[in-house]
Formats: sequence, C-alpha cells, structure tokens
Amino acid sequence: MTGGRPRSARAFRRASRTLVGGVDSPVRAFGAVGGSPVFFARGRGSSLWDLDGHRYLDLVGSWGATILGHAPPPVVRAVAATARRGLSFGAPTELEHVLAERIRRAVPEVERLRFVSSGTEAVMSAIRVARGATGRSRILKFEGGYHGHSDGLLARAGSGVASASLPDSAGVPASFVGETRLAPYNDAEAVARLFEAEGDRIAAVVVEPVAGNMGVVAPRPGFLGAVSRLAHEHGALVVADEVITGFRLRRGTIHRRLGLTADLVTFGKVIGGGLPIGAYGGRREIMENVAPMGPVYQAGTLAGNPVVMAAGAATLDALTPAIYRRLERTSSAIAEGWRTAAAEAGVEDFPLARVGSMLGVTFAARAPRDLAEAMTVDRSRYARFFHAMLEAGVYLPPSPLETTFVSSAIGPRDVGRAVAAARTAFAALGRPR
Repeated sequence: MTGGRPRSARAFRRASRTLVGGVDSPVRAFGAVGGSPVFFARGRGSSLWDLDGHRYLDLVGSWGATILGHAPPPVVRAVAATARRGLSFGAPTELEHVLAERIRRAVPEVERLRFVSSGTEAVMSAIRVARGATGRSRILKFEGGYHGHSDGLLARAGSGVASASLPDSAGVPASFVGETRLAPYNDAEAVARLFEAEGDRIAAVVVEPVAGNMGVVAPRPGFLGAVSRLAHEHGALVVADEVITGFRLRRGTIHRRLGLTADLVTFGKVIGGGLPIGAYGGRREIMENVAPMGPVYQAGTLAGNPVVMAAGAATLDALTPAIYRRLERTSSAIAEGWRTAAAEAGVEDFPLARVGSMLGVTFAARAPRDLAEAMTVDRSRYARFFHAMLEAGVYLPPSPLETTFVSSAIGPRDVGRAVAAARTAFAALGRPR
C-alpha cells in the first residue's frame, strides 16, 4: 500500500487530545501490534475505506456484529424508516417485542428476555438475576473468558486484559472479584473440585460455549455437559454467554448443540445488526425475578431503542439457512487457503483454529486450548503478520487473542484477496527466529 495513512495519523493525534488514548476501546489503539490505528471513513459490503482512501477487506466485522457485511440494504432501509419516525422515546414501542419474538422463536428456552445496550450489561444483569434467584453470591467463570468489563468479571478475562494478576484492572477492589471463582477452560475436573469445596455458595457458572477472547477455543467433548451437570447438582444456575456466538454460528444459540444446558442466556453483537445492543433471558420463573415483577433491579434509559430494534429485526430476517451455508463455505475456503499459504512459505507455527465463521489466527506450536496456552502465542510474529496483511489490504483484529470474523458479504474474489495477501505476508514473515 503506497502513500501511507497520513490522514489517519493526523486524526489519531487530534483524537488523543480529547479522547483517552485517542480511542473509545483499548484494543483499537493498536497497542498489541504497534503503530497507530487506522481511522475508517465508510464501509460497504465486505470492504472498509480509511480516511486516506485505501480499501481493505474487513475480517473484523465490528468484532462480529456485522454478520451481513457493512450497510446491508435491508438493514439500512429499516434503520432509515425508523429514524424518520423518531430516534428515542424512553418508552415502550412495538419494535421491542417484535425483535424479542424473533429471538424467542429461534431460542424457545428463552421464555422471557430483557434488552440492554451492550454485552457487558447483559452478562452483568444475568449474573445479578442468578444471585437474586438463588440467594447465593459466588460466581464461577473460566480463565480467558471475557464477559464484559463489569467489576466482578475482570478476573483473568483474556484479550486486552489478560494477565496473571487478580483483578485485571486498577480501580476494581479485590473484594469485588473475591466472589468470583476461576477454573481453566476445558478442565472439568477443576470445576468439580470447586463445586465440591464451595458448591453451596455458587450462584452461577458463566461460560462461553466457544471462547473468543483467547483466540478461538472450542470446548472439548463432554466439557460443557459436565459444567452444566455439576452446576445443577449443586443448585447453581448456568449462564451461557452467547454475546459472540449467538446467531453467528447458527440461527439461535450453539450451547445446546455443544452439550451445555443453560438457565440464562446472554446475547449481543449480531442481534443488533451493528448497532449497540445486549439482551439476557431465560426461563419465565427465573426472569420474573427482574423488576417490575420481582426484586432484582435493572433498568436502561436507552434499552430497546427503536432504531436498534429495527436493525436487529431486519438482520435476523436476513439470516436464512443459505446465509449460514455461505458463511461456512467462505470461512472454510479462507482457512484452507491460509493454511496452504503458510505451508508453501515454510511457516509451521500457524495452527489456525476455526469454529464456523470464527477464526483464531495465532502463531504457536498448536492452537490454544485454554488461557495458559493462549498466553504463550508469539505476539511479535502476529504483529508482523497483522501489518503485512494490512499493507496488502486485509484488516485483521489488532490483537493476537481476538477473533477474526467472516461476513456473508465476502465473496469468492474476496477470498482470493485474503489468500493472496496471506501469501505475501507469510513470505515476508519467514520461519520463527
């Protein structure tokens, strides 16, 4: 890519005078890969254009939210029509239950749900409901599982906050994470030991059916089944965090297919069509603990925003079986193309992981199976690969522990671009030093 990105550089310098670190979410600052962030001006289909006019194949997809690509016409039409009637009312609209009904049809076990404005809010609220329903205070989560930035869950949370310290953020008192218990992902025996020791005090287990913030880590056979069995034997609830995976890997949720029996489910990303959203739901008797029907308080001024609801409904309407088949074909083609390109370049430390349209791009002896292994990936090689791909016109996540997402807007020519860029990047990368 010739000419560099001077407009992005100027925009970053200007933003840094008013925004903390020049960004509104840490991973955007390119701290994990070096350099300064790209500022984007527009997106269409599978592509993004930066302020300097360079075009990129987008494999971040607003961190998985834009499953149909950028500015899909049905969603844009729904948003425009709704916006003309008003942006926000702070009062009920029909659009809220219209989207809720679409979600419930796809996930019948979610008998009642509540919309919020982010995935963080969704998981935070689901945990509050679990505590209120059980009368217990402790939560079990898995190392490397990121469930948003609420205080009690910032304990070995993967991605941008992955570290060996507890808690993972300044400003979070140790007492706040004192009610959080940790187990390695994919380690059912560790879960059993925790329940044996503290089972009568654990309100809920919160788990991603497929972990997406320590690379892409699939559950081992039997792991999720053991988690739900142990939780229910001890009177605890199970929260399936499907903020990433919900409506991405299939229509609805994936946790049941992978063996997990959940009492509460959280959603985000895809169900908003690229606009800010979250939702949590579950069985009626559990959810009716939430105000105004029960004693668990949770509220949101902009929750159920009509424009967001319209975008979400239009997105779910577009997610046909054919779309999911296309996502699978495209993701498989990109993964196989990249593996072949790595092999041709003699790059052996590229154990690409894939679950549906989620790809885990790492440099290591093998694909991580838990946080301990994720922390050993070669971050410097990923940074070099990231920038080589960026210069070749492919935008990847600016972090070695994040997920690469494929959208349905990516076609055969885009796959060819992605594979050609990888050949160039692998050739420049060479063997491990």
